Amino acid sequence: MSPVQTQGRTSVPDNLYTAILAIAFFAVLATTALVAYMCYTQYETIFKIAS
Repeated sequence: MSPVQTQGRTSVPDNLYTAILAIAFFAVLATTALVAYMCYTQYETIFKIAS
């Protein structure tokens, strides 16, 4: 068996993965805030148990 060759491959810096994770986190946070705002403006409450 020949060893795995890694010559010529460039590794992606860890900062790139951190930036992607931060963008994904803020996208989820913004979506949650938008849904909460829309629920509050349309139904005048965010959490309500139907009775």
